[in-house]
Amino acid sequence: MTRVLVTGFEPFGGSSVNPSQQLVEALDGDLAKAVLPVAYAHTADELRRVVRETEPDVVICFGQADGSTGIAIERFAHNLDEATMIDNNAVAGSGVAIDEVGPVAYPSTLPVDAIVAALRAAGIPAAPSRDAGGFLCNHVFYVLMQLLEEERPQAIGGFVHVPLLPEQALELDSASMPLATLVRAARVVIASAERSVGVRKR
Repeated sequence: MTRVLVTGFEPFGGSSVNPSQQLVEALDGDLAKAVLPVAYAHTADELRRVVRETEPDVVICFGQADGSTGIAIERFAHNLDEATMIDNNAVAGSGVAIDEVGPVAYPSTLPVDAIVAALRAAGIPAAPSRDAGGFLCNHVFYVLMQLLEEERPQAIGGFVHVPLLPEQALELDSASMPLATLVRAARVVIASAERSVGVRKR
């Protein structure tokens, strides 16, 4: 059986909800799940802890993307924290490399194009995206890919951005997606990743 870990983030930026947390918590089935803190001082350690504890074959990290109109499957994690947005501890990113001796970027090992095609076939707006930005989404993505390369090279992983929930978007006049659709999208992403792992093991 393929072991799957999915993660989301706690609310941040003054919001009381985060769509990535809600979709992860709403997923059922034999999955390992974690909600990561939006804090530079803690989130990488928490991600490493849960990956080592659950020993997954697939890791899919979900995060919130304000203004997004569809599901975004990220291609690259960059070795850089931007220095403007603050986390839930009022700490800004460093503006320097996440790992001074690490590679400039890691590619996602999820089947990005196959996931996008599967989502679109299911009637869910989706597109590949170059990278996950410079905030904690990218930070987690980079730490994940480095961890898998070093400790679980047989596993695959990556990052997926999702739109705001309708209740968030009302205040921002922004695009949104209902939680039920986000959960359905997450199941499509997971199934596509599991198929990819199955092909690799043959």
